[in-house]
Amino acid sequence: MKCNTLFYIPFFFFFIPRFLFESAIGGDTIAPNQTLLDNGTTLVSQNRNFELGFFSPWNSGNRFVGIWFKKVPQQTVVWVANKNNPITDSSGVLTITSSGNIIIFKNQSDMVWNASSPSSAVSNPILKLLGNGNLVLKNDTSDYDNPDGYSWQSFDYPCDTLIPGMKLGRNLRTNQEWYLTSWKGIQDPSPGEFTYRMRTEGLPSIILRQGSNITFRSGPWDGVRFGGAPVLHQNTVFRPILVYNSDYVYYAFENTDVSIISRMVVNQSGLVIHFMWNPNRNQWVDITKMQSDRCDDYAICGNFGLCDIDKSPRCACLNGFTPRLRQDWGRFDWSGGCLRRVPLNCSMPTGFRKISNLKVPDTSTCIVNRTAVSVEECREACLINCSCVAYARTELIGCLHWFGELLDMRTYAQGGQDLFVRMPLSELDSSTKSKKVAVIASVSAVSFLLLLALTIWLIIRRRTAKNKADQKHDYPSEVDQSIVGEDLDLPLFDFVTISAATDVFSLANKIGEGGFGRVYKGVLSIGKEIAVKRLSKDSGQGLREFKNEVILIAKLQHRNLVRLLGCCIHRDERMLVYEYMPNKSLDLLIFNQTEVTPLIWQTRFDIIVGIARGILYLHRDSRLRIIHRDLKASNILLDGEMNPKISDFGLARTFGGDQYQENTKRVMGTYGYMAPEYAVDGLFSVKSDVFSFGVLVLEILSGKKNRGFYHPDHDLNLLGHAWKLWNEGNPMDLLDASLLVPKSASEIGLRCIQVGLLCVQQRAEDRPTMSNILLMLDSENPVLAQPKQPGFYTERTVTDTDSSSTRKKPLTSNEITVTLLQGR
Repeated sequence: MKCNTLFYIPFFFFFIPRFLFESAIGGDTIAPNQTLLDNGTTLVSQNRNFELGFFSPWNSGNRFVGIWFKKVPQQTVVWVANKNNPITDSSGVLTITSSGNIIIFKNQSDMVWNASSPSSAVSNPILKLLGNGNLVLKNDTSDYDNPDGYSWQSFDYPCDTLIPGMKLGRNLRTNQEWYLTSWKGIQDPSPGEFTYRMRTEGLPSIILRQGSNITFRSGPWDGVRFGGAPVLHQNTVFRPILVYNSDYVYYAFENTDVSIISRMVVNQSGLVIHFMWNPNRNQWVDITKMQSDRCDDYAICGNFGLCDIDKSPRCACLNGFTPRLRQDWGRFDWSGGCLRRVPLNCSMPTGFRKISNLKVPDTSTCIVNRTAVSVEECREACLINCSCVAYARTELIGCLHWFGELLDMRTYAQGGQDLFVRMPLSELDSSTKSKKVAVIASVSAVSFLLLLALTIWLIIRRRTAKNKADQKHDYPSEVDQSIVGEDLDLPLFDFVTISAATDVFSLANKIGEGGFGRVYKGVLSIGKEIAVKRLSKDSGQGLREFKNEVILIAKLQHRNLVRLLGCCIHRDERMLVYEYMPNKSLDLLIFNQTEVTPLIWQTRFDIIVGIARGILYLHRDSRLRIIHRDLKASNILLDGEMNPKISDFGLARTFGGDQYQENTKRVMGTYGYMAPEYAVDGLFSVKSDVFSFGVLVLEILSGKKNRGFYHPDHDLNLLGHAWKLWNEGNPMDLLDASLLVPKSASEIGLRCIQVGLLCVQQRAEDRPTMSNILLMLDSENPVLAQPKQPGFYTERTVTDTDSSSTRKKPLTSNEITVTLLQGR
């Protein structure tokens, strides 16, 4: 089926008199004997989302009847009628007859395209452009919302574009197929060489073909989504829909908001891309692409070959297999695939080797065994069938068995499936023996090293025992007494409890790592989830910072500050126990958008306001005036409802009621967020935090880091780039390309950029206070000053990292050395 593969009717069945074309039309419908002329007249859907008329792609001179988005200034065609038969002048006419035949003529007599009901003639026919972009032929009295009443519809004949409401798949009752075909060229909408369709053999999967050759295959539908096909996965822009029953199997999608305009396209280069229209930038933005890297090329490693994009070469044979054509593999041609080292036969004992995190093999040779419920039953069902070469099991689909050769496999860093490949026991035994030898050797070596270490430790302990006995205060007891002396009503967890909660600080439970140590997720015996910050013994955070963080944060209570549940002191171990934040830190969501769903506009704005409220509490509303000194994206945590929580108070300082600023010789913080006066002169105040907040605002809006920002046209960092766009009158170009700001909120988006620039001004006295910032963000029509030049707006040439920094400054006569600051 192609876009124009319709039901042709010989022209001699109709006599079209000249006067028929003199009845012009308007609105969204064409009735019998009405015409749509190539004179600028168009049909417009009732909701004004779509428009139908004659057009020329890229000013080619050829004329086609097509449908495009009405609200998008750049004409973007989603469907073409006469794509194989262009009209070379403006003599084209679109009309329908009284029996329901849709016809395009040129020169008033030559038919170039027609379509009709596949079943029978239609009484009282009418051709209508619906609000979803579907052109339908129906009886004038039937319901527009009932597709069963359509005698013909354009959605049954898709071209290169899928929009909400269209289908990609097959009607299993009629065998009608819906698929996409690329244009031949940007000026030629006739069918190109790429087709994008649903394959129903085995489990449903999506394939892209170039001619008859498959170039890409998604993973199978697992009951929730297609594996290995991010363009089909749910995100903030669209939701996938898969119907899979005895009548239909098809993929479709719907936008998450009625204001969103999006489309999926297969282009002339064979790329499948989902676009969203960004009205702020007046351009289409690609949200996802089907093919992410070379491992997505179909069967790139051949039979029983496995592709890993992080390895070189990227292709390797499965364990127990060897290259079929070793000479070709040496030339990086892996298409020949692999062979078993030991061939299988039905008389030999066999087992299974597990391979994890895969896009499972092509499912065209796969069957679903719905009687095998558990993993063990799935294994046994494959084991007793001599032809079964591999199995896998998913929770929703069930047990999958493969027969024949395994093709088109790749690994993922996370999110893949487990595959169990059938192997001779001799292969599994040799592997097991090798492992045993390796384990014995490792245990012997470790035992020797432990014995050596124990001996050295006993010697050192004996020599230092006397000195330790003479010390009046040891390190942990000093911390313990200091904290208990503060009367903070703060629980002190014992080490055994924390160790058990984190599974002995298992790497699997590690959720973060910074300059001061690691952060682990834990679960207490009562079921409560916690986050444990385990301070590194050789980190820059010593006794001062530890006591400071405990004493300060224990006294703070605000919905936008992370809550300290307690601490743990065990010998030289120091740990802080916080409430667990399931959405982790802000930097993972705004700087790592290839692996996570981008934040929508409202969520970003709410995060900005929440951070501002938390800082205002520290500066004005808490019992102590507190300067955080290390505000950055990785120190903003997000709870289950995406509420921001300021964390990490190790560098925080308290001020007296009339104190404005202070000077320190220990400048500590994170490059890219530090205010100029603090980084250069060691002066910090509430305006230092305001500067850091401004950097955060611009990072949240742009999705880019300030430090390490790159632009091909200049060497400015993010602050300088924002300042440049502001002066050029294009501040909205700063916004993240994936960010769709509703028209009703565009003024707020511009205001946020202006607030961010006001916060990062060079001079501290020019920056607003946090109370004024919240007023600017919350008020409907605030009066904002024009921002001045930001501080630190040029990028350094050294390699940029978002690492914490400690810099010693020479001590001068007028400096105050800051030690532990207690409440004043």
